[in-house]
Amino acid sequence: MGADIDERVRPGEDPELYVRRMAVEKADAVRGRASGRTILAADTIVVVEGDVLGKPADDACAVQMLTRLSGREHEVLTAVAVWWPEAVEPDVTVELTRVWMREIPPEEIAAVVATGEPRDRAGAYAIQGLASRWVVRIDGSYGTVVGLPVEAVDRLLRARPGEGYPTG
Repeated sequence: MGADIDERVRPGEDPELYVRRMAVEKADAVRGRASGRTILAADTIVVVEGDVLGKPADDACAVQMLTRLSGREHEVLTAVAVWWPEAVEPDVTVELTRVWMREIPPEEIAAVVATGEPRDRAGAYAIQGLASRWVVRIDGSYGTVVGLPVEAVDRLLRARPGEGYPTG
C-alpha cells in the first residue's frame, strides 16, 4: 500500500529527524486503509556533508547526486516505523550506515543514469544494483542501504511479545 505524503525536507530539519518523520508519516497515511492491521513503513535517505539527497527529480539531478558521491564517504539513514493497531504512536528506529564510493568516471555515471535505475532511489543509487561496483566499503548494515534493515525490523517486532510475531 503506497503512501501519498509530502516528502520535502523542512527548513533547518535535521536529517535523522527528517527520515524519522517520513517513516511515521508513511505509516500514518495508510493506517486508515488498513484498519486493525500492524503497519510497517520505512524511508531511506543519503546524507553527504549534512545535505539530504532524496530521490532525484530527473536524470540531470541523478547525475549531480552521483557526481557528488563519487570518491567519498556518505551516510545512509533508514527509519523504520511499526504502528500496532492499538497504539497511539508507532515504534520507530533509525539505522545509520556509512558508505564509501570509489571515483566514478562521468561516462559510467551517464551509462547507469541512462538505464533508469537511479530513478526513485535515495541518492540516485541502489547498492544492490549497478552501483554495487562503485562501493568500496560500508560500515553498518547492508540492509539499511538497501532500504529495509531486516535486523532492525526484527528487533522492533520482538519488542511486542504476543502480537503474533514468532520470537522463538
